[in-house]
Parts: sequence; structure tokens; C-alpha cells
Amino acid sequence: MQREHTDVNVKPRERFLTLDTATTVMAAALMNGRELLGESNVYGERNHSVHVITELERLLNEEGLTRDDVDGIAVGVGPGSYTGIRIAVTAAKTLAWAWGIPVTSISTLHALAWGGWNGGIETKGQEDKNESVNNGSSGAQAADWIVPVLDARRGQVYTGLFGVNTVDDTESPQRLEPDAIRLMTAWTDDLLQRLEALPSEERPPVIWLVGETAVHAETAERLRAWSELRIVPYELEGRWVGRLGADKLLRQEHDELHTLVPNYTQLAEAEANLLRQR
Repeated sequence: MQREHTDVNVKPRERFLTLDTATTVMAAALMNGRELLGESNVYGERNHSVHVITELERLLNEEGLTRDDVDGIAVGVGPGSYTGIRIAVTAAKTLAWAWGIPVTSISTLHALAWGGWNGGIETKGQEDKNESVNNGSSGAQAADWIVPVLDARRGQVYTGLFGVNTVDDTESPQRLEPDAIRLMTAWTDDLLQRLEALPSEERPPVIWLVGETAVHAETAERLRAWSELRIVPYELEGRWVGRLGADKLLRQEHDELHTLVPNYTQLAEAEANLLRQR
């Protein structure tokens, strides 16, 4: 059934559902534009498929909305758990097709970076934001780096690199390196080389390691040679999936329904060879 055309003088609705099941948390949100209406964070990776539809329905019901009020859906495509990613991507594509709404893909690591950094700032205290604003007023402060990590076992991580302007935490972190599965030791070496090559004024004042940090924090400690390192254990929250997805949908950045696929990622050939030698 096609939707009725709305009055051109009435602002179109901007209500979006967002979903990510690439980690141990099924993170979902209902957005009205960039405003969070509700979120769901369900723990237990093996049960994601059980909760997806019921949690999305609950988010709608709590706001008195139905599927006819949804104008788009955003889905985390990983990287992360192979099984988990497929659950969210399949659900999002099915709903987008059945409801006749656009779908867009977002990076699980991008949402993890944004949420982990914000959580770290809040934990550290408001003085960090105040200090950043004062320093940033001169235009001289380089951006912080955010390194999100999800454990991929055998010394590997799903990871990427993002920069964040701490003067304005309403803007999502900017991507500096693509998402990939990497050996944590080799990834740390790469980051160290990058830091060494930067002029001192362009080096990040703080590097944030966020996500599943327990196994890999010791390796990352080497980054303290160039910048302050803050380690923030963090589990994905629906609100950050929501904000990232809403931003893309509001920009009308949509994916083609039938070609939208998970981002599983693969090790670079050199790293794969090194892993086989162990």
C-alpha cells in the first residue's frame, strides 16, 4: 500500500528506526530527526534474533506510533560478529522492503567510537569539555583520536580510527582510517608511525581506546609515548546508533536495498601470513 501524499505545507516526518546487532548488545533506537525518542539495549549475543522485531515494535508502541509513522531505517553493518551482523541486516532489509521505506548502512565501529568517547568524557568530568573549549578558542588544538576496538580473538581486533573536535560534541567523529580487522600489535605499530610523522602541533592531545579494551589495553599502552592515552571499556548503546543513522537519513544517503551487505572485513595479506606462522 502506498502512502498518502502529505500537505506540502506540513513539515515531513523524520522518524527513523535504527538497529545494530554486531556486538554483544542489540542496540536500537527510535529517532525524531536528531532527537532520541527511545532506545533499547538488550544483552546476550546468541538471542539477538529473538529480540529484534519485538524491541522495534516496543519502541514504536511506547511512543504511540505504528510502522506507517516510520520514514527510514538505519542498520549497523559491522564489522563484528558474523552471525550478529546478518541478523540486523536481514531484519532491516526485510522491514524496508515490506514498509516501502529507505534503508541506510552505518558503521558499528563509528557508533562505538562516538559513544565510547562521549562516555569517557562524562566519566572524566565536565572539566575536560571546559578545558577543550578554552584551548579550542585559539584554533590551535589538534583533534583527539578515537580508536574503537572489538575483540576478534587471536590477537586481532575489529578497529578503525576517528578524529573528534572536542569543542563540539554534537558532531559525529570524522573517519581517519577505514574499518578493518587487524592484528593489534601491527595496528599499534601503524599508529605509532603515524604519530611520529606528524608535526608536534598536529598530534592528538588525547587518544581514546574505547570498546572491548580489556584484552588489548596492554598493547595500546605504547601509544603513551606520543599522546595521553585514555582507555574506556564501553558497550554499544542504541542512542549512538540512532544519532549516526539519523544523520545519514536526514542527508538522504540511502543504500540500494538489494546490494546492502554486511561489512565482514578481512585481514591484510601480510597480517594473515604472520598469524599463520604463530
